[in-house]
Amino acid sequence: MADRKSSSGVGSRQTVKRKERAENEAKKEEKPKEGVKPPKEGVKPPKEGEKPPKEGVKPPKEGEKAEVNGKKEPVENGEAGAGVENGANGEKPEPMELPPFEIITGDRIDPFFYKFQFKNVEYSSGRNKTFLCYLVDPGSDGLLRGYLEDEHAGAHAEEAFFQQVLPNYDPACKYTITWYMSSSPCAACAGKLAEILKARKNVRLAIFSARLFDWEEPEIQAGLKALAAAGCKLRMMKPLDFTYTWDTFVENDEEPFTPWEDCQENYEYYQDKLADILQ
Repeated sequence: MADRKSSSGVGSRQTVKRKERAENEAKKEEKPKEGVKPPKEGVKPPKEGEKPPKEGVKPPKEGEKAEVNGKKEPVENGEAGAGVENGANGEKPEPMELPPFEIITGDRIDPFFYKFQFKNVEYSSGRNKTFLCYLVDPGSDGLLRGYLEDEHAGAHAEEAFFQQVLPNYDPACKYTITWYMSSSPCAACAGKLAEILKARKNVRLAIFSARLFDWEEPEIQAGLKALAAAGCKLRMMKPLDFTYTWDTFVENDEEPFTPWEDCQENYEYYQDKLADILQ
């Protein structure tokens, strides 16, 4: 009996020690590591192998992206978050106001802008400006040369030319004007130019364009026809015209112009479209 009691007592003590050891190990696991803040109430601790969330990063709800300091993290792989495009409540965002309209003038164009804006591609995505290189022979006082660039909405480069380059029109002079444009005039500008040419019989205007602007639109076609009927010479820019404007109007650092691969083919394409419009 004494042996059984002694054995029973030893077993009980071992059981108690094992229980205490298990409780101590459980407390160690619950105790956060040094330098790691315990998660706030309601926030699940990270799983094994996962990094704890950064300070200021709100844990996302199911199906949502994480937020950093109140701002949503950028979406990876080009995926758009739900409701971002049309606002948080599904409402369309208000249109952003453009800066004030401005006409930029100068002597020579940056070569990067020239190659981008004057490239005679069929689809002119991102080319929402008009660059106008001009030569003016007033019959006296030498040749005028330069370029205009329009920004945003308002008076376009074609109209600004007569306001800024030829503000002091002299009816006694005979003006020979040549424009090299990144795109042909819009319907409104074509109409205004036609009126100017009809009113000023001593002005001769030739427009060489790199691209046709919205040439499929009926109002554009009507504007180009009216412009040609008023005496304006209309033609698309040839590869030689690009070389000439590069040498005359661009900060080229004496580097020769290298035509892009489809320069000749695109010229022929646009020239055929212009001929069909003006026939």
